[in-house]
Amino acid sequence: MREWLKSRTGFEAIWKALFERAIPEAKGPVAWLYVLGSASLFVFIVQFTTGCLLAMSYAPTPDHAYDSVRFISDQVLAGRLVRGLHHWGATFMVVLVALHFSRVYFMGAYKFPREATWITGVCLLLLVLGFSFTGYLLPWDQKAYWATAVGTNIAAQAPVIGPSVAAVLKGGEEMGAATLTRFYAFHVLVLPALTALLIACHLFLVIWHGITEPPAREEDGAGDRRL
Repeated sequence: MREWLKSRTGFEAIWKALFERAIPEAKGPVAWLYVLGSASLFVFIVQFTTGCLLAMSYAPTPDHAYDSVRFISDQVLAGRLVRGLHHWGATFMVVLVALHFSRVYFMGAYKFPREATWITGVCLLLLVLGFSFTGYLLPWDQKAYWATAVGTNIAAQAPVIGPSVAAVLKGGEEMGAATLTRFYAFHVLVLPALTALLIACHLFLVIWHGITEPPAREEDGAGDRRL
C-alpha cells in the first residue's frame, strides 16, 4: 500500500518538504519565535473546524441569530465548548499573527528574496482582522450591533471610497438583515476561501526560500550576512 501511494501521489516528497526540511539553528528564547507561524496555522485549523460546527446550528437572520447562539450554548451537545474555542481562538489568532508579523519584521526576514512571502503574510494579517470584524456581529446582540455600527461609520469616513465601502458592508443605508447576511457570507465564504489560497501560497514560498536564520553580530573581518 505504501509503495502504491508513493508512486501515485508522491506523498513522501510532500511529507519531506513540509516536515523534514532543515530549519535554522536557534537557541534560547529566540527558538520559540520560530513556532509562531505554525501556531497561527494550527489556530486557523481550529477556527475552521469549530466554525463549521457552529454554522450547522446558526441562523443568519435578525429574528433568529441571537436565539440560535443561545441554542448552541445551552442545548447543542458540547456547543458551549465549541463556541468558547471559536471565541477565544479568534483572539489568540490575532495575537499570534501579530507576533509572527513582528518577528519577521524585526529579524529582517522580509528582505530579498522573500519579499513575496512578506506580501502574502501582510495580506493574511489583513484577512485575520477581517475575520474578527465580520465575526463580531454574528451573535447579533446589543454589543455586537453597536460595535459594528461604529466600525462601519469609521469606514465611511475614508476619503472617496468610504461611503461606498460602508454601503457595501451594511447592504444599504442602515444596518439590518442585509448587513447580517453580508457579514455572515464574508465570514464563512469569502474570507476562508481567500485565506486558504493565501496560506497555500505563503507556505509554498516559505518552503521554496527556506526559513531565515536568526540575526547575528558580524565577526571581525566577516562580510555581510544576508538574511
